[in-house]
Amino acid sequence: MDMMDMLRASGGLDAIAGQLGIPPEMAAAGAGALLPAIVGGFQKQSDAGGGGAGGLGSLIGMLGGLGGAGLADNVLGPQETDVNKGNDILGQIFGSKDVSRTVAGHASGQTGIDPELLKKMLPILAMLVGGYLSSRGGGQSEGQGGGGGILGSILGSVLGGGQQAAPASGGGLLGGLGSLIDMNHDGNPLDDIIGMAGKLAR
Repeated sequence: MDMMDMLRASGGLDAIAGQLGIPPEMAAAGAGALLPAIVGGFQKQSDAGGGGAGGLGSLIGMLGGLGGAGLADNVLGPQETDVNKGNDILGQIFGSKDVSRTVAGHASGQTGIDPELLKKMLPILAMLVGGYLSSRGGGQSEGQGGGGGILGSILGSVLGGGQQAAPASGGGLLGGLGSLIDMNHDGNPLDDIIGMAGKLAR
């Protein structure tokens, strides 16, 4: 199951729509456009931890400190979502608010959705993705060095399968945004987003 399917099946897209007061179709389009950068950020965080099982352990440890699998439960449950935790995740994986603004701006260009709305969606989506990665990777970060492969499989399903999972009205947003902003063709669009954010900040 890829990430967009997971968001649909778990009620994540409905939760995003309800909390932001938007139609589910808009929530799906926005999530599809934001996911490549969020997943790229998690991948970058894992690589910074040394890659492989060690990198996965570092990533899961960071998420665990913020609530682990409970991050997604906080979004999906009846209690008010603590978006501060989502912003903490974004701070870890993006490094600055300039990157978040740039991510939202690019997603807005792809979807026509107000960038301010997408900025509100970012921390909620980061919590859902972070909770999902925690629940999948939590007991897998040690052992026969397979953790990196597990994380790679999860991240690969998000970036690879998402093109088909994105709503038809969005024109394959999940893959489209990634290919648009991965200018150095290294498979991780976040590097390019950070570069563009730096240029905008100057």
